Amino acid sequence: MRIRASDLAVIALAVAGLGTMAAIVAAGDTSYPVAPPVAAPPSRPFSHVVSGAGLVEASSENVAVGTPLAGVVEAVLVRVGERVAAGDPLFALDQRQVDAEIAARKAAVELARTRIDELLALEREAQDQFAKVVDLPDARAVSREEVLRRDSAVQAAVARVRAARAALELAAAELTASRVEKERLTVRAPLAGEVLQINLRVGEFAAPGAPMPLLVLGDTRTLHVRVDIDENDAWRVAADARAVAYVRASSGLSTPAQFVRFEPLVVPKRSLTGSSAERVDTRVLQVLFAFPREALPVYVGQQMDVMIEARPVGGRDG
Repeated sequence: MRIRASDLAVIALAVAGLGTMAAIVAAGDTSYPVAPPVAAPPSRPFSHVVSGAGLVEASSENVAVGTPLAGVVEAVLVRVGERVAAGDPLFALDQRQVDAEIAARKAAVELARTRIDELLALEREAQDQFAKVVDLPDARAVSREEVLRRDSAVQAAVARVRAARAALELAAAELTASRVEKERLTVRAPLAGEVLQINLRVGEFAAPGAPMPLLVLGDTRTLHVRVDIDENDAWRVAADARAVAYVRASSGLSTPAQFVRFEPLVVPKRSLTGSSAERVDTRVLQVLFAFPREALPVYVGQQMDVMIEARPVGGRDG
């Protein structure tokens, strides 16, 4: 069997390709130095630790302020970063409709008062007419039917006055309700704290139950960090455990943190660190620690790394 020249060329090309591939693989089998981390990891502050990712929040927790009534925003009375006292106005809705209702109900109150004065005069007249016939020396001068008629007129006048006074109370209650509604159109701070976020502008429509909070408020004089501890390590953290909080990617910025409390309901993990080895199908115990705001240059909502003093596991470090 004769081998054609074209077959020899194909075989030669295949051999050359295999050789080139082997050379590339051999050249690529080179050990490169491991790049240093962008930031040095924090040193272990305790002999046995449990570490977790934490989220900074206000010591009052982050209060999402809404509106009890729907309406167009008339004025935003605070700025982001401003400190407010409990009861300070935050924003106001359009009040023209309720102002008109208050004016109408004030007029209704005045009308009810005038009606009472009118009926009191009629009541006095009926009583005077009855007194003229009931005290006569001679009872035969006026028929019994006339006496009964005038007595009934007095009772009817008294009843009309009573009804008018009830109408006045109703009108006054409706006026009070309108004034309360007007007060509710100005949303006030439920607590003293810092305005952390504003999500409304003048002219926008605000409604109860909006998916995004209209305004976020919190007491930031002391900050809390909410740490997620894997449920498998939850038993290792004791109440009043010591902890150190680190600014993420800046291990040199840290502060001791004081234990505040456990959130006793274990919940699915929601705070993610982005690590490729991170498990997201786990449940966590949330532990709150506190530190003064001036201790670190961090902000509400920022992630931190927290190391907590823990019970040892079988003589091994955690």
